Formats: sequence, C-alpha cells, structure tokens
Amino acid sequence: MTDQTATQADGMQVVHRIVVPPETVMVTLLGARDEILRTVERSFSRSDIHVRGNEITLTGDPAEIVLLERLFEELLTVVGSGQPLSPDAVERAIGMLRKQSTEHPAEVLTLNILSTRGRTIRPKTLNQKRYVDAIDEHTVVFGIGPAGTGKTYLAMAKAVQSLQTKKVNRIILTRPAVEAGERLGFLPGTLNDKIDPYLRPLYDALHDMIDPETIPRLMAAGTIEVAPLAYMRGRTLNDAFIILDEAQNTSPEQMKMFLTRLGFGSRMVVTGDVTQVDLPSGTDSGLQVVRSILDDLDDIHFCELNSHDVVRHRLVSDIVNAYSRWDATRSAQLPSAVARTQNGHGRGRRSR
Repeated sequence: MTDQTATQADGMQVVHRIVVPPETVMVTLLGARDEILRTVERSFSRSDIHVRGNEITLTGDPAEIVLLERLFEELLTVVGSGQPLSPDAVERAIGMLRKQSTEHPAEVLTLNILSTRGRTIRPKTLNQKRYVDAIDEHTVVFGIGPAGTGKTYLAMAKAVQSLQTKKVNRIILTRPAVEAGERLGFLPGTLNDKIDPYLRPLYDALHDMIDPETIPRLMAAGTIEVAPLAYMRGRTLNDAFIILDEAQNTSPEQMKMFLTRLGFGSRMVVTGDVTQVDLPSGTDSGLQVVRSILDDLDDIHFCELNSHDVVRHRLVSDIVNAYSRWDATRSAQLPSAVARTQNGHGRGRRSR
C-alpha cells in the first residue's frame, strides 16, 4: 500500500482510498473473476467497495471502513510474500480481525510449516498458529479440541519438519487401541490386522507429507514408528518427536505411562477431544484429568481449539456447535430429571 487518503463524507459515512502498489497484480489480490472481492463484499454489507485501476475506494460505516483498511493491508502483505489467497483464507482473516487480537492475520496465513509434493501445510486460524508456536517453544504440548481442528495434522507436519531439519532422529506416532462402539475380537485377522484400523489415520497423514515410496524404508529403519500406546511401556524415547493421538481414550495411568517415556532431546504432542471419550462407563479419561495435575509445570503447554478452528467442510463446524448446544441442554435438564425420579415422578405405573 503506497498511498492512502481519507475524506469525510456526508452523514455517518466515510470515504477512504487505498492505492495498491504497482507491482501487485490486481487479479492476485481480488481473485479470479473477483471471487475474493465478492467474499469481502458479502462480509461488509454496510460498505461499498469500488475498484478502478490500482485504486480501491471504500465508502460506508466508519467502523467497517477501519476494519476494511486493515483487511486489505493484511491481504497485500500476504500477496507480497508470494502466498496465494483464497476465499476461505480471506474469511478466516476477517474473523481474526473482528476478534481484535494482537496477532496479524498475515502472520498466520504466511507461516509455512512444510512444503511437500506441490502443496504447503500452514495454520489457517489464529489458534492453530498459537498451537504451532507452542510446539516450537515447549517440550510437551497438549492440543485439545473437536474434530477437524488440525490438532493431529499440524503436529504431524511439525514432526516431519523436525525430522527433515535434523532436530530429532525419529518420529513416533501412537494411539490407544480403544473401540468406538466396536470390539477388536470380532475383527478378522491377526492382532496387527486388528490394530491397524486404529492407526490408519496416522498413516494417512504421513502419506500426505512424505513420499509414500520412502515411508516403508523409513519405518523399516525405525526412523518412523507407528504403534499402539501399549507398545510404549518400559521405553525411554530420546531424540524423538512423539505424538499421542486420541488421548481422550487413555486412562490416567496410561497417560502417566506415556508422559514418563520422555527422553533427552525429545518433544511430545498430545492431541484429543474430551467430548468424544470411548472409554467404558465409569472410567476416567487421562486427558480430562491431566490438566489439573500438570497445569502449573514449566515447559508444558495446553492449547485449546474450538469450532472456529475447524478446517474441514463448513458443516463440520456447524455439527460441532449443534452437539455442544445439545450437550448443554441435556446437562441442564439432568438435575430436574433426577429430582423428579427422587420425588417418585417419572416412574412406571404400579401394578394392581
């Protein structure tokens, strides 16, 4: 942004003019067929955006115009760094600006973790960036949040990055083999065949980040290990990047066992969703209780992600929110249901 002027218009509207640097290709900023411009216009319905040449004129509500100026400044920073823009990225940048955080959306959208096979893996939300930064800054990090928030995927990207930059010598990926309504004994095949479906999501993420042809070689050499949590018992894991996925399905004893495997030169990331516990009724989740135990320890960090950080299909965020509302309603109704039972209401009709 090379020049900017502001004039006061009639009433409560203001007019601001943004001069885009001549080296910026406007189609990169506004999108093919102006798809990015249309995204911005839908989000700022009280303002008018007019583009002519390399000038953008903003007219409308003063508060919106201030936000629009900041948005275009951030988008120009992203474009200037050589990163592509998408409508989804723009919507996320608008959401960050409206939260009035101290971080800049451009810092999130230009933070590249890993480039592989023609694609770049980067955080897409403010909380995801804080999560990635925490992994760099702490030895043990807990990433807690609903499905689709990138907890495991970003941790895997950081693990591969650490291996490529020789910060660690190996990657260890583990999950508890706990059924989500199924029973291992009914599945066909050997023990390894039965366990493999529980580890398959970790293999899928690996194939996104590493040439599939090299994965068997790396696993045969022990550079990458994917194993059930039970296989971690009795080991000390040095110079490794260790990820425990689906940690909500660990017991407190299993969580303690895993955390005490930490060796010299290693990092640990523990991910899970405390709303999707598949443990038998009456069994405490190790992920639910670990924060009250470790929260005051140095070099251990807890990151909370929420439905705003969901980066899957838009409906996933809506589904997460709908279930949260349902859980809240059910929890509110539970005390009154218990009271009715204690008072003799709600019982079946007595036989005569």
